[in-house]
Formats: sequence, structure tokens, C-alpha cells
Amino acid sequence: MEQAGVKRFVVTGAAGLLGWHACARLHASNCAAAFRKAPPPFDLITLDHRAFVDPVLLREALTGADAVLHFAGINRASDEEIEQGNPAIAGALAQACREAGADPHIVYANSTHAACDTPYGRGKRRAGDILADSLSRYTNLVLPHIFGECARPRYNNVTATFIEQVIAGEKPSVDPDGRVQLLHAGAAAQTAIDAVLDGATGMRRPEPRPMAVGELLSRIEAFHAAYSAGLFPDLGDAFDLALFNSYRAALYPNRFPRSLKLNSDARGTLFEAVKGGGGGQTFVSWTEPGATRGQHFHLSKVERFLVLAGDAVIRIRRVLHEPIWEYRVSGEFPAVIDMPTLHTHSIENVGHTPLLTLFWTQEVFDPAAPDTYADPVMR
Repeated sequence: MEQAGVKRFVVTGAAGLLGWHACARLHASNCAAAFRKAPPPFDLITLDHRAFVDPVLLREALTGADAVLHFAGINRASDEEIEQGNPAIAGALAQACREAGADPHIVYANSTHAACDTPYGRGKRRAGDILADSLSRYTNLVLPHIFGECARPRYNNVTATFIEQVIAGEKPSVDPDGRVQLLHAGAAAQTAIDAVLDGATGMRRPEPRPMAVGELLSRIEAFHAAYSAGLFPDLGDAFDLALFNSYRAALYPNRFPRSLKLNSDARGTLFEAVKGGGGGQTFVSWTEPGATRGQHFHLSKVERFLVLAGDAVIRIRRVLHEPIWEYRVSGEFPAVIDMPTLHTHSIENVGHTPLLTLFWTQEVFDPAAPDTYADPVMR
């Protein structure tokens, strides 16, 4: 939905999984506007836990705010801290809004557990009540189990934990009766953003993908087995694409480039560039010495780089983060690098001859929805 003027978005818990995905999507909109030479639609203010022990900082951040995506919270502590902490954070947020003279649209990342009579459930429920009673525009975003790129393993995220264990060659233990309701962090973040842009208040409950815990593990293991053998799985299903991208992001930064098997004889050399993935699009470019391509990121697109001739440096940086990872590649030793989603990337010709590069994506390019956001790697 197109909105007039710049909207000041405050994102609490910006360093967490949901917060980062929301910030990346708002940043993507600003990048797209800059590419069109249009003004940025969003003024993005990020807050971490320190803001809630610094009333001045919190009040200044909320001054003039049009929207607050409230993702900050406590989910691992003593029962008392969990039950009291989330309402305390909500109270501090509401108080700071009053002191700043602000009445932003608040989107609160609530949980399906808020219906449970547990310390966490009671705390989340009470925090939501405080915000609903304190502000005129309030959206209660009820979320299931969240997964996504750069989720923290072994920290209340079964998907990230399974991914880490499978990559490490471990065999995770599984509750045979366990079930999860899964939603990608990007979908949750976009629902929060859209609630503000659409002016939607009240409850929003995005539709999750229900799944047995054993099935989740089996999917991740199948991804790993296929990808390790050089084969992309079928990526036609949006959920599988999001799960596969979450798995791929966890392979960085140490498991690339990936050398290809060379089949050589007296006639020369043959190697496979891409297998599987359900089709997609392949294209090839020449890049002159000293020139750089890329300088963009994707939210869901899988993109493979393969240098066929010449020498290059591929640089990758997590959106809105540091550091930069650098990979030296050469046509003499063919190796692939698959760009992780939500990471801006570039390829620079550092040789003395034109650089020949093959690119592959799992989808045919759509100019109306390119999923490509210009963002320099080196800021």
C-alpha cells in the first residue's frame, strides 16, 4: 500500500531475529526508493534492550514516531523475571510515549503462548493489555514458532538448532509426539509492517505451517544431503524456499566457496554448474578489469555465482551489519558461491583480463517484482 510522506518507524528488539528481519525489509524499501531516485519512505530507528533502562534515550527515540514495531522482550530468565519483565518493558514503552507526546501505531509481537497459564504466557498477555490500554492504535500480532536466516541456535528456536546440528553432522533427538507451527521471520515482519501501512488494528494472526517436529528435521536433513551432493532441492513451495534459505545462511561464512568436480580428459574439462532447483534462469556476464557488479541483496531469491574465466573477489555483508566476508575466486579453479538471502553482495574483477561469470537464480527474473535491492557492500 503506497503511503504519502516519510513514516518514522521505531523497532524495538532490533538485534533479535524478528527485529532484524523487519529492519531489513524497511531498509529494502528505502533502497528501492533510492534506486528510483525517490525519497526514502521510512525513517528507521532501532532500539535494543539498553533503551528500556534509559528513559531519556527511549523518549527521544519515540518523539515524532508514527509506528512502533515492538519485538523486544524476555523469554529466557527465571519464572519471576519472565512474568514481570515483559509487562515492565511494555509499561516503559507506554510511559515514554506519553512523555514524548507521541501516539504511534504499536504492533506488538505477542505469542500463541499468551493464552497459556504459565509465567511466560501471563507476562506476554499482561504486556499486551498494557499497550492496548495505553495507545489509541494497537495491533496484537499473535505469532507461532518463528524461524529464519540468522536465527540463534540453542536459544528457543528449534529450527535453528536442528540446522546447526545437521550441518555439524550430529543426530538431533526428537520428541515423536512434538509438533510445531512454523512461520518465517520475514513473513511475520511483513505482517507487522503491513498492519501499520494498512492502518489495521486489533488482532492479526498469520497462518503458520503446521508440522511434526520429526518432519521438520527430515526436511532439513534432506536439504543438507542434496545440497552437499551439489543438488538444489525443489524450491517451488514458498515455505520450503524460506526454510532452505534459513539453512543456507547458517553455512556462512566458512563453508564457501564450494569447489566443483572437474571431469578432464584429452579433449579438455567438463563440470556441472547447477543441478536441480526446479528450473530458474541462467545468465552470463563479462566484467572489465577493476569493475564491480552486484551491490544488492535479495529477500528470498537464491543466486549462484560461478567464475568461468578471470579472477575476482566476491564480498558479502549481512544487511545492516558488519563485517564483510571476502572470497577470492578464479576461473582456473571453478568454485561456486551461493549468495545468502538478506546479505548484500558484490563481485569485483581484480584481474587484468575480462571476467566471465555465470549467474543462476531459482526463478525467472520478473521486472515487476525483481526482489533485488541496491545496497553497497562497503559502506
